Amino acid sequence: MVTARAAMLAFDMAAVILVVNCGSSSVKIAVIGDDGGRREGLSVDGVGATATLSVDGQRTEIEAPDLGRAVVVALEALDRRGLDFAQVLAVGHRVVHGGDRYTDAVVVDADVEAGIEALAGLAPLHNPPALDALRAARARLPDIPHIAVFDTAFHATLPPAAREYALESALRERLGLRRFGFHGTSHDYVTSLAAEYLGHDRRSLRIVSAHLGAGASMTAVEQGRSVDTSMGYTPLEGLVMATRSGDLDPGIVLALLRDGHTPDQVDRLLNRASGLLGMTGSADLRVVEERAASGDKDARLALALYVHRIRKYIGAYAAVMGGIDVLVFTAGVGQNSVTIRRRVLERLDFLGVEFDEDLNRDARVTAARPVAEISRPDARCRVLVVATDEEVAIARAARRLLQADPVQSSSLALPIAISARHVHLSPASVAVLFGDGHRLTPDHAVSQPGQFAARERVTLRGPMGCIEQVRVVGPERTADQVEVSRSDEFILGIDAPVRESGDLSGSPGIVLEGPSGQCVLSQGVIVALRHIHMTPADAERYAVAEGDLVDVAVTSPRGRSLTFGAVRVRVNAQYRLEMHVDTDEANAAGIERGAVGVLERVAHSATVRERH
Repeated sequence: MVTARAAMLAFDMAAVILVVNCGSSSVKIAVIGDDGGRREGLSVDGVGATATLSVDGQRTEIEAPDLGRAVVVALEALDRRGLDFAQVLAVGHRVVHGGDRYTDAVVVDADVEAGIEALAGLAPLHNPPALDALRAARARLPDIPHIAVFDTAFHATLPPAAREYALESALRERLGLRRFGFHGTSHDYVTSLAAEYLGHDRRSLRIVSAHLGAGASMTAVEQGRSVDTSMGYTPLEGLVMATRSGDLDPGIVLALLRDGHTPDQVDRLLNRASGLLGMTGSADLRVVEERAASGDKDARLALALYVHRIRKYIGAYAAVMGGIDVLVFTAGVGQNSVTIRRRVLERLDFLGVEFDEDLNRDARVTAARPVAEISRPDARCRVLVVATDEEVAIARAARRLLQADPVQSSSLALPIAISARHVHLSPASVAVLFGDGHRLTPDHAVSQPGQFAARERVTLRGPMGCIEQVRVVGPERTADQVEVSRSDEFILGIDAPVRESGDLSGSPGIVLEGPSGQCVLSQGVIVALRHIHMTPADAERYAVAEGDLVDVAVTSPRGRSLTFGAVRVRVNAQYRLEMHVDTDEANAAGIERGAVGVLERVAHSATVRERH
């Protein structure tokens, strides 16, 4: 629970966040001010072997057999350097895997520690050492709130098609077998910076983010949300990495087991002894590049495979989102390897990628200038190199959590309406479907002012089937729009994207049939992104803004509880307060007419903050 002292400091400009960012054998500690600037920073590397403490470029050997001891040594060093721990608002900890339970930052207590420990098997290289560090920091600083920020949280918005594995449902549910995704803190941070640099709202862009470091992953960001990502149930899936294999046929695991390898040996092989290390003997891409340049065949093959996998994912995500507006390179390799960027970008002109060799060669990013563009001025797809800063992102997440008012949030009830399939029509389509000069006839008003359910009905005809007697909602609009549920998609035989109303570009078409004729739409079918209508006064009361993604908890009369994540906030003076879900979502939660939900927290703010 957040202490009164912490709440008081939340608005003190001098208050800082202490960030503990653990790898498998290293830890970086940063002191982040309210403006996102670094006040102090140090690191410990080689934990468990020859550990060294680095402060201001000076390296000192220390005794650090584990991450817990490394954190204690680092905190002592900060104490000696004069850090006033009374000004520390909270300690933010990076935790790789949050599973299904932790989809946002959380204040750590004994239960949270136990929850993180239970997830150790899903991220064996990172969760256990991070937990050691967290426990050591809590013991050293017991009166300060400690907040866990999870790499998996940004990917809580993955749609079912990108989230699930093709396994028996009972098995998936019993063992929690699903795709979680990782590096979410980094992907969220750099795509926000990219949108700010380009002067766009991130929700209007289709972004592919390539986080290329020792661990590597890619994410497709559409509507400001993660809609697909390369890592899965564990960080092992996806790209070729320093020591991880990335994608492979599961039959290889079976072959290794049949060959006499134990599960632990297979785990070590695929997580710690594969990837670049397994193929070349070195986990350092710079060494592999040098060897490849000198003619080493293994190094050349490793680089070819490394680049091929990245390019394949870019193409896949272009297909998922219907194109790419921005391609972002970040992390150690993405920010620094001119060669890898060039090789990845070759032959992507069909996606509108046109890069400048000179800009690519000269690209340098720093904390002061975190974005460098390497695409040509007239390129359809912008290519950016963006400096990631997980410590700043973790500090922001910690501040947001502490500044939330849990008492106020618990009282923020929301009326919920069930939005069944319906159609919005343009005047031209009304004329075709119902006759020249026809105007939609109001049957009854719907919840949002100025709209009405019309007496007119149409038939939806898709490639596989049709749905009759679909309500038309008026008044007429400038563009035709058909809103269906996932269940409707199966009947019709179409694959509609989850979109906000009015965002129809790249959506599938359909045939509408009325009593006077039919309209063949080239686009316009969507599954409506669940959302909340609010007035500006409502938004102020709920402490949210236009475009925010929030979580809403619902308990149905039948005792079924469910939390809807990534609910979009829409603010307009003409709106009436109400959350809209479709029929599938209502059935999943057991929602009936008159149901209410409770706004729990802002999952992801639409506000793009300043660059650092």
